[in-house]
Amino acid sequence: MRINTLDDLLRAVQDGPRKRLVVAWANDPHTLEAVYAAVETGLVEAILVGDEPVMVQICQEHGLPKERFRMVHVSTDAEAATQAVAMVRFGEADLLMKGLLSTELYMKAILNKDQGLLEPGAILSHVTVMEHPGHPKLLIAGDVAVIPEPEFKEKLAILGYLVKTAKALGIDTPKVAVLSASEQVQPKLRSSAEAAMLSKMADRGQIQGALVDGPMALDGAIDPESARIKGMGGPVAGDADCLLFPNLEAGNTFYKAGTKLGGAEIAAVVAGARVPCILSSRGDTAKTKLCSIALAALLA
Repeated sequence: MRINTLDDLLRAVQDGPRKRLVVAWANDPHTLEAVYAAVETGLVEAILVGDEPVMVQICQEHGLPKERFRMVHVSTDAEAATQAVAMVRFGEADLLMKGLLSTELYMKAILNKDQGLLEPGAILSHVTVMEHPGHPKLLIAGDVAVIPEPEFKEKLAILGYLVKTAKALGIDTPKVAVLSASEQVQPKLRSSAEAAMLSKMADRGQIQGALVDGPMALDGAIDPESARIKGMGGPVAGDADCLLFPNLEAGNTFYKAGTKLGGAEIAAVVAGARVPCILSSRGDTAKTKLCSIALAALLA
């Protein structure tokens, strides 16, 4: 069944087996309230790694029954990151979530060469699923948060994560638009030339399981009328499910414009590790955090 909205996503995960979520340094009310909502909604079982007296106090202050969580006490945020990652490595948890600790510490634990969650040669990338009130379906975008200037190999990895996410959402043959400034191939513009290469690779069967076209400007990728006016043919034009951005600036601007100006809600995970990793921030809405946990559970 195709998942068309974030509410559909929540319902789909509720109907499946509960995954085990471990949270690194769950020492703040924002994190605990989001995780409690996920537990109460039936999405996950939760393990909280942090300063236990602090977590218990937050639960008391915010009316969160502490017995709904399993708590593991550590003294520092660095210990919390290491311990949470270790619990994933030893099969005690299916999902990892960032709490109050810095993104640097969180990612350092995931990327640790000997005790982290990255297989040799794997590439981490951020995948966003966006529900925009002005668009008729979910858009799956990458990378908007992790890889600053993806090389061609990294774009192949990002494309793979976008397609995997789309298929998990019930899209049998995802339509991927590889974005640049124009739908005209411009050899001097790296994003344009690489988009054309990815498109040709898909035509020749080197990329399977999706329809890939590029280069495309954003309007021609998602707006049927713009695609028609520009004379763009093919099944992806005007109807893309997935958007592969040329770099972090373009992707992050799309993300922020959608959420801050366009009223979009999102779910997001970091893909490429042994398990999906949730990289939430204090600025995320409660629904964003809840839907991100649901997306991670769906992909686990």
